[in-house]
Amino acid sequence: MSIASTPGWRKLREHRKSLGTTHLRELFDRERARGPAMTVEYDGVVVDYAKNLVTAETMDLLLALAADRDLAAGIEAMLSGYPINTTERRPALHTALRAPRDVSVLVDGRDVVPDVHAVLDRMREFAGSVRSGAWRGCTGKPIRTVVNIGIGGSDLGPAMAALALRECTPADLDVRFVSNVDGHAIKRTLRGLDPERTLFVVASKTFTTVETLTNARTARAWLSATLDDPHAVARHFVAVSTNAREVAEFGIDPANMFEFWDWVGGRYSLPSAIGLSLMIAIGPERFGELLVGARSMDEHFRSAPFSRNLPVLLGVLGVWYRGFFDAQTHAVLPYDERLGRLPAYLQQLDMESNGKSVTREGASPDVDTAPIVWGEPGTNGQHAFFQLLHQGTTIVPCDFIGVLEPAHSDLEHHDLLMANLFAQTEALAFGRFQDEVIAEGVPESQARHRTFTGNRPSTTILLPRLTPYTLGQLIALYEHKVFTQGWLWGINSFDQWGVELGKALANRIHDEIRADSADLGDHDSSTRALLQRYRQVRTIRNG
Repeated sequence: MSIASTPGWRKLREHRKSLGTTHLRELFDRERARGPAMTVEYDGVVVDYAKNLVTAETMDLLLALAADRDLAAGIEAMLSGYPINTTERRPALHTALRAPRDVSVLVDGRDVVPDVHAVLDRMREFAGSVRSGAWRGCTGKPIRTVVNIGIGGSDLGPAMAALALRECTPADLDVRFVSNVDGHAIKRTLRGLDPERTLFVVASKTFTTVETLTNARTARAWLSATLDDPHAVARHFVAVSTNAREVAEFGIDPANMFEFWDWVGGRYSLPSAIGLSLMIAIGPERFGELLVGARSMDEHFRSAPFSRNLPVLLGVLGVWYRGFFDAQTHAVLPYDERLGRLPAYLQQLDMESNGKSVTREGASPDVDTAPIVWGEPGTNGQHAFFQLLHQGTTIVPCDFIGVLEPAHSDLEHHDLLMANLFAQTEALAFGRFQDEVIAEGVPESQARHRTFTGNRPSTTILLPRLTPYTLGQLIALYEHKVFTQGWLWGINSFDQWGVELGKALANRIHDEIRADSADLGDHDSSTRALLQRYRQVRTIRNG
């Protein structure tokens, strides 16, 4: 049954009407213990959802909807290896990537956990040898720079985590990431590097991803131009892939290929071999702590009652705003510079997973699905787009993420940072009314301009500190939030067919750009004109 036709959805629709324009000021006045009552803590992670446009009845109805949609069965199916990725007929078992050795997870009758740990053991050995200097380049010098070449899930997760955990990386080890096929990206990444001390990690499941392989070939040419050694590529390149033939064809020793599996989606693959660059950066022990933190949240998602289940609570709140407030975007605002890449990471996780207009049964959904996810770290965002959050005509639900204890000793900085976080959520919720502005002495002609309506929803997520363990928790928290929403909407969160058409057309147009023939194919008039313009400039540039 489609979600909008369920009794639970109809009840929520009537409930939304009954709330009308109820203001958060009214809710807090009426419910003196609202803050503590709508704060849930698990294993150090705190979620305060009190500043959302909900009542206790709202949450009861949303959680009842989750129960009616058999969310518990969906969670168990995912964690048990059932092929919930229906269009590709395979499981979505990213949680198996952080399973302990003594757990069994079956895929087609085979326990995959020993395979996972076999790869992790090889990763640990290799990462340790690079960090210690035992792995050396072809001239005998130790590696001091690691460049991860990937795109999408093969870049966003490791790059986000490496920035978040940079304090765990030795000062003499430089870990860089390149993904964009724009030549400026690889040129800038390679600038100033010593080929004798540089290692490239090429991450591509099929080892045919155009952007990744184009960047990898440029890096190989850069290396070979300096190191005249037939063994240079084998000592300075490793692969994360499943395609041993293509890896060997590139010049990488298949013995230095770290595999993963088709039941791991790219945007969920950080705990797999895709995390090799991160493991080199922070060390095998810290990487293991990240897996344990994610595992902790997996267990919580599986066992906690919905009313105390952090991913479920975040998930149903998103369904509430998307379905009943027409909230088309969702802002993620980490008040920690180290989490600066988290919004970009969550953009892929959320929008590639749930940006769908077809249900698991092949029908059109009867409600809106994924919002547009965006954000920047505080306090930078306050001086950029917070004007719209406070006084714009669009309601934007926000997640504010704070870290209670910083990794530095400059408490004046951290006190000011956290003061801004708390102040922004309070200002968004309660605003400042016109009579209050006038009472402060503002001229009546100016008062309207300085009025804030408030009633802008936000959720505050607090971590005790930012460590590999808590970052693992945070990643899994959002993974399971996304699954919760996809399951309730009735869509498959684990395929991504929407990116395929653009890829196919790009390959065709690339061939047409480079062809000697004047034929530009059967494109529309706009695309033909753009192609013609580019080819003219390209011809002049190439003489």
